[in-house]
Amino acid sequence: MAINYSVQAEVIDITVDIPKAGDAFLVDTNVWYWLTYSNATSYIPSQMSDYPAYLNNALGANSKVHHSGLTLAELSHIIEKTEREIYERTIGSSIKPKEYRHNLAGQRTRVVSEIQAAWGQVSSLAEPLAVTIDTPTATAALNRLQTEKVDGYDLFILESMKNHGVVQVITDDGDFVTVPDIQVFTANRNVIQAARTQGRLIKR
Repeated sequence: MAINYSVQAEVIDITVDIPKAGDAFLVDTNVWYWLTYSNATSYIPSQMSDYPAYLNNALGANSKVHHSGLTLAELSHIIEKTEREIYERTIGSSIKPKEYRHNLAGQRTRVVSEIQAAWGQVSSLAEPLAVTIDTPTATAALNRLQTEKVDGYDLFILESMKNHGVVQVITDDGDFVTVPDIQVFTANRNVIQAARTQGRLIKR
């Protein structure tokens, strides 16, 4: 089923955009995954090239680049899942996540090493956007949830962006286009087409 995005953000196609020194980006987890994780996979091969290339161009242009501490939680989850799937293909059978995490010491060491290596790169390339998850932040996130179709992690990432005055996000996640007053930098063709149809695709 096609996704019916209600595009509220401004959308920029990163395959034709050139980052600028005045840009300040929050880089989403999926982009860090493709850039920093040695065994990263993707259903769309261009994701593995478009996003790392754009982020490298942003760094080369002296754009400000930010990450969220919450990205570590997401990135750890995705890396562990990918490593488990690689292991399953190796042994030719499936294994439950808890069994993989607790019963296979060698695999656990590998997972931890991959996460540490990936996060080391994130930390060296980007500045953190701090977020305090307290009652006011949780209330703001719940209010946001009523009108913006994003997941729980992204609710708090968006709050951290708002608190730091960052309005630009590099992501393949179409959920972000439901958020008003931000700019979504993406190569997601479905998102770009929806933005074009709804008059929200811009060129800088």
